[in-house]
Formats: sequence, C-alpha cells, structure tokens
Amino acid sequence: MPTILITGGHKGIGLEATTRILERGGFDVIMAGRNLAEVDAVARTLAARYLERIATVTLDLSSLASVHTAAVAVQALVRDQRVMPLQVLILNAGAQFMGPPQYSVDGYEKTFATNCLGHYLLLNLLLEHVQDCGRIVFTASGTHDGETMDGKMVGKPVGPDAVRLAEDGKSGKPLPWGVRYSTSKLCSMLYAYELDRRLRAKGSSIQSIAFDPGLIVETGLNRSAPAIMQRLMRSSLAKRLFKALGVTMGSLAFSGNALARLAFDPAFAAASGKYIQSNRGQLIEAHSSAMSYDLCRAQKLWADSAVLVGLGMCPREGNKEIE
Repeated sequence: MPTILITGGHKGIGLEATTRILERGGFDVIMAGRNLAEVDAVARTLAARYLERIATVTLDLSSLASVHTAAVAVQALVRDQRVMPLQVLILNAGAQFMGPPQYSVDGYEKTFATNCLGHYLLLNLLLEHVQDCGRIVFTASGTHDGETMDGKMVGKPVGPDAVRLAEDGKSGKPLPWGVRYSTSKLCSMLYAYELDRRLRAKGSSIQSIAFDPGLIVETGLNRSAPAIMQRLMRSSLAKRLFKALGVTMGSLAFSGNALARLAFDPAFAAASGKYIQSNRGQLIEAHSSAMSYDLCRAQKLWADSAVLVGLGMCPREGNKEIE
C-alpha cells in the first residue's frame, strides 16, 4: 500500500481528490496544509468513513522553513512505518492574493512564494523518496496561457523570471494581482515540463504531469476578493457567462476525480510531460502556451528557483537540487 501526499487536500478539488483516492482504497494518504487543526478535523472524518490510514503534516508553502519541516515530518512518517513509502506527490494547493503585493516571511512576493517556490522546494526535498513508477502531479491552470480567454480574463502572464517575480513591487510598479497569479501558473507548467525532461535524462520511471482543473467557482480560490464578488462568481449567471466566453470550465466533482485519477489510474501511465485539462465534463490532453514549452526559460526558472530557496548550498542529505 503506497502513499500519496497531497497539498491542500482538505478543501476544494484537493478534498474531492482525496475522497476519491480513499474510496478507491489501496493507498495511505498524507494531507499537508497550513492550518493543522482544520486539516486534522477533515482527516479524522475521512479516516472514520473509509478506514484508511491518513496522516497530516503542517505545511505553509509561503515559508521555506515550514516546507523544510514538513519534508522532514513526511520522511519520519515513512521511516517510522506510520505510512508506506511515497508513490505520488500531488502539488495541488494554491492561492490568489488580490490587491497590492504581499510578502512571505522570507521576503518573497506571496503569490510566487506560495504557488511556486514552496512546491518547488517540497518536490526537491522529497523526490528521492518517491518510489519507482511514481507520479508527480502539478495543479496548474489555463490562466497560464495569455492567448486563451482564461488568461485574458485574469491577466496575461509575463515572462517567468523567478527573481523578478520574487521581488515584485519592491522597486518599480508592481504587477497586477491577476498577472501575478497567471504567471505563477505558467511557472508551474514550466516546472512540470522541466522535471519531466530531467527525469527522462536520468532514466527515471517517475512521471511529471501538469493538470488544469478548469475554472471551478466553488473552490473559494477567490476568497481574498470582496464578499459580493465571491457571491457573483458562484452565481448561475456567472457560470453561463464564463461558458459563453469560452472559459475552460471544471467542477468540483469531475475535476477532483480527474486529479485523483492522474495519481493512480493506469490510463495515465504514459502521461509524463503532458498537459491534461478538465473542460466541461471532458478530460483531454491539451496544448499549453507557446511560452510553457520554452526550454531556455524552463531551465533558467529551475536554476533561479534553486538559488531562491537555498538548494545546492548546504551539503545535508535531502537538501540538494535535482540535477
């Protein structure tokens, strides 16, 4: 019985995916989230319902120290046989921060810190512990493509310069909040593709998959927006408008189940390096933006991210960038 670790698995599509994984059975689950009391409460409910082993760890993706602590905790869970070895990492949690830039405890713009650097560091700390034929699933977004209605509606992403994104707003005019978000999702795409290239170069059997769940207005991703905007986003009128505009649409049930399937379904045994999209009740292999396939941009983003999170600078075990 291998283990699936999921970030943000206690709410939104993460909870839907966790539930589908437990319904299938055959996996231990580690749920990682910032508010441990909240995560624990959900885990207890799920464990009682499905009688599967569920462990929890505290993880604030905007804090590099928290990511390090979480990685150590995950390794201890496996070492002490409280869960079985890792088979899948679902890098799912994400956030939007509307308004002026906010900064993490490490001094990095919070959207980039949370959606990109936190998962990048967690991945690098845990990948060596993922078993053969394992899977890494990145929850991305159609907003990464500025040529689609998804990207145009939120804000066309800019070039994925890690240092510029981490320092956004500290000198010069800051990026609009929507552009910060869409660019963070472009970075997720570049991470997923670059990881696939690195794994293939090493002859690894581990897969790296990018997933777009589509716009899901029920997830609460826009919880930093004014209350009236949140209500409008959830209205049937808004859903009809989004569909008419050609926005990629998902749903909690369908997209959550799709995310779970990407973690274990044999149908996706050859999905590494691919972009899988949930759109209006269909799960398809899609083409991502032209920029997402830019090899030089991906390599630079990977290398700059390593410097920002401090990888390759300390000789301790589990703190070395994937070469």
